[in-house]
Amino acid sequence: MLKPRTILSKPLNRHLRFITIPLIFVVLNLLSYFLNPYSPYYQLYFERPALEIITDASLTLLFCVLIFELSVFNSSMLDKVIPWTERPFMRFSIQLLTQIVFVIILMVLLYYIGSLVYTYKEKPTFEEELNSIQFVYVCVIMGILISAVTTGNFLLQKWTATMMEATELKLKTAEFKEIAMQAELQSLKLQLDPHFMFNNFSTLSELISEDQLKAEVFLRNLSRVYRYMIANLKKDIVSLEEELKFVDAYLYLIRIRYGENVIVSVDINNDDDRGIPPITLQLLIENAIKHNAATKSNPLLIEIYNTDSHIVVSNNLQRIKLSIPSARIGLQNIRSRYALLSEDLPYILENEESFAVYLPLLPL
Repeated sequence: MLKPRTILSKPLNRHLRFITIPLIFVVLNLLSYFLNPYSPYYQLYFERPALEIITDASLTLLFCVLIFELSVFNSSMLDKVIPWTERPFMRFSIQLLTQIVFVIILMVLLYYIGSLVYTYKEKPTFEEELNSIQFVYVCVIMGILISAVTTGNFLLQKWTATMMEATELKLKTAEFKEIAMQAELQSLKLQLDPHFMFNNFSTLSELISEDQLKAEVFLRNLSRVYRYMIANLKKDIVSLEEELKFVDAYLYLIRIRYGENVIVSVDINNDDDRGIPPITLQLLIENAIKHNAATKSNPLLIEIYNTDSHIVVSNNLQRIKLSIPSARIGLQNIRSRYALLSEDLPYILENEESFAVYLPLLPL
């Protein structure tokens, strides 16, 4: 049984950190520049000493690392308190708010540390104050963007996990269906063994009382037919050649029992690529004999032939009233096996004179 997965937003791995942090650094500087490209800070940027530029860039990069790590820490802590799977809207709102608060606190700390390190002789100009405010806005925007990245990271993980679970579920469902189908198919096949033996032992019992020599010949051939039936029932679909061999052997038993009262004609062109469920033709021949009168003057005529897509078993109608109600195993068994093997099902055409069953040919 498939167990549901608990989905948590895993922190970005080490390789993605090496991509994300430089990306934050670039975006942070681009946002700051495009927000006020005429700022003296950028107009005179490359006129400053190289050491000052490197120091400034290093501090900005450090700031980006701290923002990123705080974002990851924030996301990890919230996973334990408000998982995405329980209250996603509340989680998103709280994560966004705490992200902004963390960024502001971080900036205050950095400015405080800067005031301790650097001694400002003059009061900051309006441009410098404006740059500071703009930088705060940019950092808040970056915090929001990073929060969006971690949220997207979770959603991607959830989508991946859901797709994997759906794939596993489909595979398990297909596997269970296959197991159930094979079990049901095997059950249907097992019906045929006692059904075949009961009908033929009944015939044998009648023959013993009528003609012991004929009964002996019947029994000898019955054992041969039964061995053939057991071999064929191991398969779901047999070739027409295999099925016709079985029918030929079975017709020998019919001739012993009924003589000229039952006449079976077979006219089938062999098809190497298609077949039918095993013992199907035998069941239909048996069904025709069981439900119709057969005498020498009015013989039961059974025809077996094929069309482009079907095997047809038809007989003339000479219905009799059965003294024992029929269990209807034959036709129902054939329908059930076809239903498990194919969407094409057998159908019956019946009128006052004939009864015909059309069996779809199935790919081997």
